[in-house]
Amino acid sequence: MLQIQVAVAKVARHGNGESGDTLEMIERPGGGFSFVLVDGEGSGRGAKTLSNLLATRAISLLKDGARDGAAARAVHDYLYTYRMGQVAATLNILSVDFQSGKILMSRNNPAPFFVISRSGLHSYNEPSSPIGLQPMIKPVITELPVSPYTYVVVFTDGLNRAGERYGDDLGLVNFLSGWPAEAGRSAEELTEEVLRRALEVDRGQPSDDMSILTLAVLPSNAEQRVRRLVTTMPVEAPTWPTPALPEAE
Repeated sequence: MLQIQVAVAKVARHGNGESGDTLEMIERPGGGFSFVLVDGEGSGRGAKTLSNLLATRAISLLKDGARDGAAARAVHDYLYTYRMGQVAATLNILSVDFQSGKILMSRNNPAPFFVISRSGLHSYNEPSSPIGLQPMIKPVITELPVSPYTYVVVFTDGLNRAGERYGDDLGLVNFLSGWPAEAGRSAEELTEEVLRRALEVDRGQPSDDMSILTLAVLPSNAEQRVRRLVTTMPVEAPTWPTPALPEAE
């Protein structure tokens, strides 16, 4: 049996309370699941509103049975019409489709994505344009087999910019090249290690919103087909007054 793990880490640009990136997940009607990652132009509340709007539209289309590429094109058409070609966003749709037995990546993002397997590291960096700026934009679609000891690493452009203002290089390619695929380490471990390195070269103050999405296919000896989802997120302590408890009679 194989186990599919997915881990996500997001951090906002230093000084912003909220990331302009949005990630949504959906179970596919025909079996499997999809993750939609959108990076709205700019940062802060405006970028978040835009990315949330686009991610919601993509999820709605996928839920209705649209294919990933068709959903990506429809979201582009919506943004291009809605903002008249004046606003851009990047869009990644990462899916595991149980009907075809494939991992699917639909990418409208100049940043590449990486696949680590027993054969080594492969960078998928075909030219790809953001959505929203020009008519007839198409996603770059990649199909991958669901095979053990495979890791797929997707991210927004904030990761590429990590360390840029200090003249430091994240060295992402070299790090991923050295990741021991057959050790079977979790998707969460890989995601957290990439984020740690990015924050280190940014001196703990990210220069842009960054999101990292990692999918891992690993062998499993589990006897029960239990699905689990765990989410953790920081929340500011509430500033509103605590309501008084009613007095005992």
